[in-house]
Amino acid sequence: MKRSLGPQEILALLPHRYPFLLVDVVEEIDPERAYIRAIKNVSHNEPFFQGHFPGNPLMPGVLLIEAMAQTGGLYIKVVMEDCRESLFVFAAIDKARFRHPVRPGDRVVIEAQGFRRKGHIIKSTARASVEGKLVAEAEITAAILREEETHA
Repeated sequence: MKRSLGPQEILALLPHRYPFLLVDVVEEIDPERAYIRAIKNVSHNEPFFQGHFPGNPLMPGVLLIEAMAQTGGLYIKVVMEDCRESLFVFAAIDKARFRHPVRPGDRVVIEAQGFRRKGHIIKSTARASVEGKLVAEAEITAAILREEETHA
């Protein structure tokens, strides 16, 4: 099963909303390869550019990591049927590296793969690139919250 997701499908799967929804479209989900590719179009109108180096705007690295995590979350929601109604959060971010800046107008291609699950922990690796140039990478670990942990 290879499939893609449009904006409405992404909104139905992720709890994130503007300004924290950081995935615009999913171009490919391939469960056989444990792989997903998504796109984040970085607009001049992003709210973080007002305060993140005005005059020389750069997308914050933590938001690149968040976009990679959301991409992985979409893979989990689509492929791991028992996780569709679950809420999951960061458990760890390892080996994060930022290689090049992301600027307004860039089209960030996010790829996550190697999804491995052990109980309520899911690990994957993610990479983000612009025009074929690696801009960020990380190993991301997510924890599936139990029902009682999702209510305040």
